[in-house]
Amino acid sequence: MAQQQLAELRHARTGIELRPGLDGVPATQSAICDIDGEQGLLTYRGYPVSELAANSSFLETAYLLIWGELPTRDQLTAFEQEVQMHRRMSFRVRDMMKCFPATGHPMDALQSSAASLGLFYSRRAIDDPQYIYDAVVRLIAKIPTMVAAFQLIRKGQDPIQPRDDLAYSANFLYMLTEREPDPLAARIFDRCLILHAEHSLNASTFSARVTASTLTDPYAVVASAVGTLAGPLHGGANEDVLTMLEQIGSSENAEAYLDEAMTEKRKIMGFGHREYRVKDPRAVILQSLAEEMFARFGHDHLYDVARGLELAAESRLGAKGIFPNVDFYSGLVYRKLGIPRDLFTPVFAISRVAGWLAHWREQLGANRIFRPSQIYSGSGPRAWTPIHERSPASAA
Repeated sequence: MAQQQLAELRHARTGIELRPGLDGVPATQSAICDIDGEQGLLTYRGYPVSELAANSSFLETAYLLIWGELPTRDQLTAFEQEVQMHRRMSFRVRDMMKCFPATGHPMDALQSSAASLGLFYSRRAIDDPQYIYDAVVRLIAKIPTMVAAFQLIRKGQDPIQPRDDLAYSANFLYMLTEREPDPLAARIFDRCLILHAEHSLNASTFSARVTASTLTDPYAVVASAVGTLAGPLHGGANEDVLTMLEQIGSSENAEAYLDEAMTEKRKIMGFGHREYRVKDPRAVILQSLAEEMFARFGHDHLYDVARGLELAAESRLGAKGIFPNVDFYSGLVYRKLGIPRDLFTPVFAISRVAGWLAHWREQLGANRIFRPSQIYSGSGPRAWTPIHERSPASAA
């Protein structure tokens, strides 16, 4: 009997319905983030992301996500100072990174480096509030340092030490580019981090919660999430958007490119989202950030291509609920900030570590290890065949 028929019979017997990718299946309850895909609304702990991007800082937003409330002035100052004190990484981690191949992908370097922190700081003391706070501070503080360090190491240079006089986002750009950033560039980058900090139960966040449910240390939780984000179906789409815009070449070619892609049923990078049926609210803000960057630091012709493609897509795809997502304009902003293209996803991780840690803490609060069921679709009971009687076909 065919495997599909076996699976259908077992489904009829057990009443279990297969939902590939757990599509639409609630896997947890969370008070961290809410998405209204029909209205195009995204809130962190009840606050619209647009308000946070306009008024907050990334560290203040991270505090909100992880601890549940906006900090007082004293709480935020203490948190910022703690993060500042822990930006530096051990020389042992730095020396380990120098052994990584220069051709390795920065996401692989980041996953390995994040996991290595567990060797230095893991005590499996997840019932200790001070250990939890210290772990949050270390991961938020050290992940940007690791990303910037690998960028310089793979170029044959020593990493730059963090500067205590620079705020969080400005310090990362300084460590990455080896020069102090323009205040506007630092502020825009900080707003980008806010926009990417959390987005409900996406693949990497689910991976973080599954790992957290085993009660392992938070460094393993973040490393598992980084590994999941590294997959091309989750992270890296903004890199592909830039490649696509370069292929299109000019805004005049956008309609023809779109029509050809739709005819050949090719994916149009930066369009569509599992949650949104309107333009991603983060894309709206990122577009305005891109325009602010260009007004100050010079125009990017790829932005004209992007606008041409978006306008062409409105009439062809809008009725289907397919609009630009967060990746469509973010790459243009990062490009103008001087961030190398293969660091776009590690920058995503710098931001999303706040969301991952928020879900880690929440998972610990009412933990039950994840153990979903499955629908078996393999062979039925079979008799053992001695090795000398097996044919190549059956072995295959």
